[in-house]
Amino acid sequence: MRTSLTTTLPYVNADPHVGFALEIVQADVVARYHRLLGHEVFFNTGTDEHGQKIYERALEAGKEPQAYVDEYAARFEELREKLDLSYDAFIRTTDEKHVAAAQEFWKRCAEKGDIYKKDYQVKYCVGCELEKQESELEDGYCPLHPGKELELREEENYFFRFSAYQDKLLALYDERRDFVMPAHRLKEIRAFIERGPQDFSISRLKEKMPWGVPVPDDEGHVMYVWFDALVNYISTLDWPDEKYREWWPSVQFAGKDNLRQQAAMWQAMLMSAGVESSKQIFIHGFITSGGQKMSKSLGNVIAPFTLVDTYGTDTLRYYLLRHVHPSEDSDMTLERFHECYTANLVNGLGNLVSRVMKLAETHLDAPVERPEAAPFSEEYTRAIEHYEFNVAMDYIWERIGAADEKMSTEAPFKLVKGSDEERAKGIELINELALELYHIGRLLQPFMPATSDAIKATVLANTKPETMFPRK
Repeated sequence: MRTSLTTTLPYVNADPHVGFALEIVQADVVARYHRLLGHEVFFNTGTDEHGQKIYERALEAGKEPQAYVDEYAARFEELREKLDLSYDAFIRTTDEKHVAAAQEFWKRCAEKGDIYKKDYQVKYCVGCELEKQESELEDGYCPLHPGKELELREEENYFFRFSAYQDKLLALYDERRDFVMPAHRLKEIRAFIERGPQDFSISRLKEKMPWGVPVPDDEGHVMYVWFDALVNYISTLDWPDEKYREWWPSVQFAGKDNLRQQAAMWQAMLMSAGVESSKQIFIHGFITSGGQKMSKSLGNVIAPFTLVDTYGTDTLRYYLLRHVHPSEDSDMTLERFHECYTANLVNGLGNLVSRVMKLAETHLDAPVERPEAAPFSEEYTRAIEHYEFNVAMDYIWERIGAADEKMSTEAPFKLVKGSDEERAKGIELINELALELYHIGRLLQPFMPATSDAIKATVLANTKPETMFPRK
């Protein structure tokens, strides 16, 4: 069995933030889970490097746009090590093969009759890099960027005939009821399309904004960043070479502010170019801080690099996967992060491993035999396959709690000091607890891979490990 999945491509106009860390860690869990089941996996991520925001930031920094994006793309590539990611491809929208694929995609949509040129006037949110209809605004502002003045643009652009795909998109949503998850996001995008999709601009005048993929056969225009960037999901698979079909269609991970682009605009573009629709789209929520959306202007951004440097990679993965809701907004503070680390990792899992393996090292004559890879429970597999990462983690922690309770109530540490019969019972309990630790380690593999490896290794070596989660 083959599984292909991809994150969105983060915009390289700032350092990585914890919101994107959530998305890529969620995708990594699914990739690792399928590999654990013996499936072939292709996991894609990368960086979105064109558009007005990047062009303006590069000018402000006194740098050429390419030099600017090279610097920030390297920061995002650092996430591989910092978050222990297992992706197979890192596509940059400035890569030659991506540029060529985007231009070919444009040509196919044009041949279908879905690209045309016209003069237009529109309200435009630079923060979203999207045009905004009056019905989308709140008090005259984009709800995702309140207080940021909309630009009134009037120029000649190329447009994509989005309006021609209303019926086909609605048919897609009706036919595949799990096409967008969770279900209320499918309902949301369906309602948007039912209101009547409007054709959208897919180019910018080069004289005003030159940083983009050149439009085929028109040197005066560059592609609008969204049209260009969305093609990455197939350019990374070497489309238009037919071998892309080995991995397409893919599962896509995206934030709720990407719903329209991923579940509607991109699907219409695929239909136009004659490419199969995506396999499924999972939409996650935002991470807020102190009840507010994270933003540099508010000074409440939490940097994943800082958390990893202080607490370790698996601690951040643990928090994002258990204490951040997979699909709804969740608040995150450094105080809450520290509390969860201390209660559930230091005093919970770490303490359990230390206590059990100290007993095993002292009282077992040999390590427990490596258990066969038993099938995972339905509760565990269903949770992962429905992107309910917190539910899967709660299941694991229930087993951790049960093992801890068994240690306390049956007290093997006391039994081994008693009569021969009591000692035999104590050793049997230690053996059972060590085996359970191994199974817990296996369950943790997609979520906390380094911790998983450490637990399994210490059980098979029958040694007490160094402190897994030091107090902070």
